Amino acid sequence: MIFRLILSLAAAAALIQVAVFSTTIFLHRSATHRALILHPAVSWLFRLCLWLTTGIATKEWVAVHRKHHAFTDQEGDPHSPAIMGFWSVQLGNVFHYVKEAKNPEVVTRYARDIQDDVWDRWLFNRGTLGVAVGVTLLCSLLGIGWGLLAASIHAVIYVFVLSSSINGLCHAVGYRNFDNTATNLRFLALLTGGEGLHNNHHGYPRSPKFSFRASEIDPAWPLIKLLISLRLAKPYKTIEEVAA
Repeated sequence: MIFRLILSLAAAAALIQVAVFSTTIFLHRSATHRALILHPAVSWLFRLCLWLTTGIATKEWVAVHRKHHAFTDQEGDPHSPAIMGFWSVQLGNVFHYVKEAKNPEVVTRYARDIQDDVWDRWLFNRGTLGVAVGVTLLCSLLGIGWGLLAASIHAVIYVFVLSSSINGLCHAVGYRNFDNTATNLRFLALLTGGEGLHNNHHGYPRSPKFSFRASEIDPAWPLIKLLISLRLAKPYKTIEEVAA
């Protein structure tokens, strides 16, 4: 039983990081800000991972995040703790996200360049199906009880802890390198593929690298550099190059 528990916790941790790295590299840096152009095969793999672990539709996520940048901590921001209150965003960020993501006007206005392909139409836009397939695969590997435990831990931490903290904590506490309302939290960056360096990102949204100081770590950057070295990704200018 102890072994199965450890295996379930390890599976949950792996799922969380797969979702985190797929979110930050594909959804955030590539699809939303064009800080990184990924090879189509790499993009497809990230989309598959997101479909199985989160059910997120690319166009919806891109639209909500672009609107956040357009109205950061001002009226119109989809999830600003300065406007909606810290706990509303920290605990209920997913509900604010869904409200905006399911608004056709928001998606049309902020993600008009994101075109659905055949994979989106048949699979990747069917988020509930993707999560169901992912949970089924997990249960087939770990057993129903342990698989559901791993899936539940992953869902709670990804949705209600990590994602919420980027929009809650990283607009409320932390330090700033640049003049904007977002903040940096080094410990959160370690858990979110670099997303916790949120002030840096808002300062230079098109940088494929989020770290700026030597003491800051962007865990996704080594993987991005590997993709670049393999000619599977083409980066825009990094934060150091633009800020210099």
